[in-house]
Amino acid sequence: MNSDVMLLLFLALALVIMLSLIIVFKMNVAISLIIACLFMGIVSGLGLNETLETIADGFGGLMANLGIPIGLGVILGKLISDSGGAQSIAVAILNRASEKMALYSLALASFVLAIPVFFDVAFLILVPLAIQMGKKMNKPLPYTVGAIIIGAALSHTLVPPTPNPLAAATILDFDLGLMILGGTVIGAISTLITTKMYFMILDRGFWNKETDEDPTIENPYGNMEIPSNPPAAWVSLIPIVLPSIFILIGSVGNVIFENPPPIVPFISHRIIALLVGALAAYVIASKSLNKEQKDVSSSQAMQAAGVVLLITGAGGAFGSIIQNTGIDQSILNILVSDAKSSLSVLFIAFFMGIMFRTVTGSGTVAGITTMTIMAGVVTSVDIHPLWVAMASLSGGLMLGHVNDSGFWITTKIAGFSVQGGFKTYTTAEAIAGFIAFSFAIIGSFIF
Repeated sequence: MNSDVMLLLFLALALVIMLSLIIVFKMNVAISLIIACLFMGIVSGLGLNETLETIADGFGGLMANLGIPIGLGVILGKLISDSGGAQSIAVAILNRASEKMALYSLALASFVLAIPVFFDVAFLILVPLAIQMGKKMNKPLPYTVGAIIIGAALSHTLVPPTPNPLAAATILDFDLGLMILGGTVIGAISTLITTKMYFMILDRGFWNKETDEDPTIENPYGNMEIPSNPPAAWVSLIPIVLPSIFILIGSVGNVIFENPPPIVPFISHRIIALLVGALAAYVIASKSLNKEQKDVSSSQAMQAAGVVLLITGAGGAFGSIIQNTGIDQSILNILVSDAKSSLSVLFIAFFMGIMFRTVTGSGTVAGITTMTIMAGVVTSVDIHPLWVAMASLSGGLMLGHVNDSGFWITTKIAGFSVQGGFKTYTTAEAIAGFIAFSFAIIGSFIF
C-alpha cells in the first residue's frame, strides 16, 4: 500500500474517531477535533512534539486572522437584533412587496437578516411575521417557514461575516471582497430560485397537514421581545453595509493601484471593517437600549462567540495537521488524476461538505474541515479558490437533520412533526445547497 493511500486511510480513521466522539459519546465538537488532530499527526509520522506544535500553530494562525472579526461580527448582529433593528428591516422589506411577491420578499428579508445574525436569530425574528403573512394570504405554514429557512441558510452559509464564509478567504487564500460579492450575488439569486422550486414541490401536494404538523407543540419562542422604539430600517442597515463597503474598498484599491496607499489596506482590513460596523451598531442601538442593556447584549454575544471561536480554531488546527502531513497532495494524486480537472475538485469539495454536515450536524464543522482539506489541492489546479469555497460551503449546507440544532429550532417553533421538519428544513436546505453548487460550477468556467 503506497504512502498516498495510507495517508487517506489515516484521515478516514481520524474522521471516524472525531465523528464517533461527537455522535456516540456526545463529546464537544472542539475537543473531538483536537483528539482527531492528535491521532492524525502521530500516526502520520509527525511525532509527538511536532504534532502539538502544529495543532497550536494551526489554532493560533486561524484565530490571528479571524478571532477578533468573528467576535465583532457577533456583537454587531446581537445589537441589531436586541435593539429591534432587525425587525424593522424585515417589516420594511415585506411592506414594499406586492402580494404576489410577498413570499419571495420574506425569503429575501431572511437572507438580509442572516448576514449579521445567526440563522436561529433570523428565524426567531421572522416567525411571527411569517405566521401572520400565512394567515393573511391563506397559505399553509410550510410556505412561509420554508422561505425563511432558505434565505437565512444561504446567507449564513455564503455571506461574511458569519464564521464559515469569513474563514473561507483566509483558509483558501483569496480576497475577502470576492467572497462578499460572490456570496451575496449567488446567495440572493439562489434564494429566489430555491424558493420557487420549493414552492413548486409544495404545490404538488408534498405537504400533509395531518402527519407533518403537530398541534400539541406549543410555541415558546415565536414572539421575541422587541423594544417599543426600534431604529428605522434604513438606519439599521448601516452596520451591515459599512463593513462590506470598507472591505470592498480594498478589493477595488488593489485593482486601481499597483501599490495602494497604506490607508487602503488599513481601512479594508476585516478587523477595522467589522469594528466600524460594531461601533455603528452600538450607536444605533442607543435609540432603544440603554447603556446597561447594550452591555448585556454585547456580553451575551461574546458568550455565543466563544463557542464559535473554539470550533473554528480547532478546525484550523485540524487543517494545519492535514497540510503538514501532505495529505492534500495525496488527495490530488489519487482523486484528481487530471491536474486540470477543476470539476473533479469541485465535486470532491461538495461531497466532503455533505458528508461532514450529514454526520456531524454542524455546518461550521463541515465548511471549515472541508476547506482546510482542500486548501492544498486548490494550489495545484486551474481553478479560482472562490469556487472551491462555494462548493465546500454548499455541501456543508446540505442534509441538515435530527443531529442539527437548527432542525429542532425550526421544527418545534413552527409546530411541525419530525416528518414535517424533514419536509421543510432538510428539503429546503438540500435544494439550496444544490443550487448554490450549480452556480459554483458555472462560475468556475467563467472566472
